[in-house]
Formats: sequence, structure tokens, C-alpha cells
Amino acid sequence: MKIDVMPGDITKSDSDAIIINLFEGVTSPSGATGAVDKLLSNAISLLISDGEIKGKAGEMTLLHTMGRITPKRVLIAGLGKQTDFSTERIRSVAADSVRYLENIGVTEATTIAHGAGIGAQTAIDSGRAISEGALLGLYKFNKYKSAEQKADFNRLTIMESSDDKIRELRKGANEGVILAESVNMCRDMCNEPANGMTPSDMAEVALKVAKAQNLNLKVLERPQMKELGMGALLGVAQGSHEPPKFIIMSYEGDPDNQKNNIGLLGKGITFDSGGLDIKSAAGMSTMKSDMSGGASVISAMNAIGNLKPKINVTAIVPATENMPGGGAQRPGDVVKAMNGKTIEIDNTDAEGRLVLADAVAYANSIGLNRIIDVATLTGAISIALGNQCIGAFGNDQEFTNHVIESGNSVGERIWELPTFKEYEGQYSSDIADIKNTGGRGAGSITGALIINEFNASASWVHLDIAAMARTSKTSGVNIKGATGIPVRTLVKLVQNLGS
Repeated sequence: MKIDVMPGDITKSDSDAIIINLFEGVTSPSGATGAVDKLLSNAISLLISDGEIKGKAGEMTLLHTMGRITPKRVLIAGLGKQTDFSTERIRSVAADSVRYLENIGVTEATTIAHGAGIGAQTAIDSGRAISEGALLGLYKFNKYKSAEQKADFNRLTIMESSDDKIRELRKGANEGVILAESVNMCRDMCNEPANGMTPSDMAEVALKVAKAQNLNLKVLERPQMKELGMGALLGVAQGSHEPPKFIIMSYEGDPDNQKNNIGLLGKGITFDSGGLDIKSAAGMSTMKSDMSGGASVISAMNAIGNLKPKINVTAIVPATENMPGGGAQRPGDVVKAMNGKTIEIDNTDAEGRLVLADAVAYANSIGLNRIIDVATLTGAISIALGNQCIGAFGNDQEFTNHVIESGNSVGERIWELPTFKEYEGQYSSDIADIKNTGGRGAGSITGALIINEFNASASWVHLDIAAMARTSKTSGVNIKGATGIPVRTLVKLVQNLGS
């Protein structure tokens, strides 16, 4: 879909439909909505007084203009209460509006800049949020459908009468396109069936991103991993016929200051059967998306390469399947990670922390002083937080706060959980340095702390996205299936640190 920003009067747009808005409680619309109302003989005001239009969040009202103005249709989008208004509401309004229009056969429309007037949002933020919302809200994964698809909505124009805002709207809209396209790349990877997104396929996607954005790429194969002592990752990989890949992407935004760096690490389990501690059939149904962390960091690098912040960024993805083949590791086995620490395998289905153990140790070895790892790590996080936010765990409060603020600012909410030292006793081992599980209690916390056992001294944050990587329904910017969370959080964090 193409997104344009144009100066002009929206009532004279030649689009099939125009999108305007209304705050809840407004009885006499002003601005662009007021101008349209006047030209339609106060039809909007009459519907407000009759109670048919309330302006509630998510409300959509379609009017046919019958030739009274150039556009054939007017869609009035409810913004909810003005006191609750935010850029996240703009995203949702943009997503809901274009989906509504597409469902009735409209393929192009013109919208006002939601929030850039009495909504008190900057033009840059409004343009960015509209682009993100529209592109994320119209996402589809139809690659494997053979039936002919109906025409897609293909063009959205943001029209603004104030020349002073045009430049900022364009800047915001362009950035929104970059972010949304990167999120949708992540969604594509996570929605692929496991036979279409193997570790080798993940490496191919990383190669395409690296070529497109002029990034450095290195992919370690099994012999190189063995030489580096990545026994934790190789232990997980040994039950699969698919070769593991250790993907390393790097962007140099501040080459003269190599200490100005951050590592984005993502769990890349392209299918998780549970290994010999095999999952139930229902438990395996969405395990093609167990590489969502890896997909998110690769996709974030696509946006980072485009936006060019002044910071050095390295993305690391330990990619493998976790399968119960004849060579699979067993409960009770002991493996040694790259940093020399030994791990007793208490449960083969606790594999994400094993591959990330070697990823974190590798990140330390190349001098990354800030690390954020992203993983669909534990089902326990959904028990703790439901499916409303990401769980965060860290060892540096200032860095953790940066991550949380970055997520909250883009609408990907994050909540910090404790990492008290007393939890460490839950994963002690009688025969090795640690076990790979800490029992039922505080499962998300012990999983995070096990990863940090392999971190020497870097500021570190772990994001458990297990409850947020997929959604079972379409709402706002999220489409049923993979969400692409937390690509925008990672990009915002890197932009903030590199500004």
C-alpha cells in the first residue's frame, strides 16, 4: 500500500472515501469534521444529537455524500475521550478505518491528520502513527491460499490544509512506513510454517536484509559453533536433521566510538517440539512461531539500517529446531556453554535459555556492553501478566527503564518483574553448575536469571514475549496470528540511545 501526504482541502478530495474523526462527547464538530458537516447540511451534527454517532473509541459511521461534496463517502471514526487520546489511539483508528473501507470494497481513501489539531499530537507523531496503523492493520498472510483474493486497499493519502505541518507529516509518515514494513516482515517470518522457515531460511532472510541495508552479516555453521564451545546451543540442535545457524548482523552507526554499542539477541527456535520432553499436540500448534525473538531482531535491523541512528548495533540469532530425533539430548545430560559454565538438562523443553546462553556469552566475547534478549521463553509469563504486556527482567535499572519507556512510547507495553538473588537457588544442580529449569514457581523469573548466568558484565534486559508474539483475534493494529512485537520497541530503544 502507498501512503502519501498532500496539502489541500479534504472536502475536495477525489478519493472514493474520506476519513474524518470525532471525540466522544463533542456535540458541535469543528475543524475538518465541522467543515464536512456544514457541507452535508449538518448531517453529522444531527446524527450526534440523535445519538447515532457518539464518538466512542472504535466507532465507525459511514455517510454517503450523494454528490454534495466530491468524495462519495465519509467515514467518521470515533476517537474516544479526549483525555485518553494518544498516538496508540491514532494507530488503532487508522487500522480500523482502512480495514472497514477495504471490507466494503474501497481501495483508496484520504484521511485527515488524526491528533494534529485539538488532539495535541505533533505532526510527526500523527503521520508516523497513521502510516503504522494503516500498514499494520491491513496486513495479510495469504501466501499459501490458492483462491483468488479480492482487491486490496492500496492507497491512503493524508491531507492537511496547513502548509506548516506538511513537511513534518511527511517525515513521520515515511518513518512509519519503514517501521510498519519491518514489523510485517517479522510477522511474515513468524506466520511461515516450520518447513518454510528453517534455520537456513532465517539466515536467508538475514542475508536479504543485510544486502538491502548494507549491513555486515556472518553466519556460523555447526563446526564453527563447536570450535567456539557452544555446547548449549549444539545440545538443543542435535535432535534435528536441519543444520543450526548462528546469525550475526551488524550495523555501524558510530564507527569512531566502538563502545557506543548494543546487542539485540533473539531466540531462533524455528520449531519447538519440546524435544524428548515432548509437548502435547495442542502445545505444538503454534510452535512455528517460537523463533519470534529472532525474527524481531532481524526485522528491527531492517528498520535500523534504514533510519541510521548514531550507535553500533549487533543482532545475534541462535537458530535451530528442537526435535526428538534419535540423537536428541536427554533429561539428565550435561552440556557446557561457550563461557565454560555447565548445565544439567532438567527438561529438554526449556531450550530457549540454552541457545541464548551461548548467544549472550558470544555477545560478551565481542565487547557488547548493552544486551537485550528477546524470547518466547515461558508459558508462565502469560499466567503472571496475561496477554496484555511483555515481561521484562534486568540487571541495570537505568537500562531497564530505557527499554520499558521505549516500549510504552510505541504502544508495546512492558512490565518489569523482580530478579531477586534468592530465586537463583531454584535452579541449582547437584552435578553441574546449574540446571536449565527452576521448577514451577516463578518460572519466568528463573528462566530469565538462567540466561543472565552467561552474561559477564554487560547491562542486560530480557524480554519474555511468549504471551504477546501471537494473538487469536484481530484488533486495532494487531491481526490474528503473529504480531511482530517487539520490533518497534527495539527500534525506538536504539533511536533513543543513538540520539
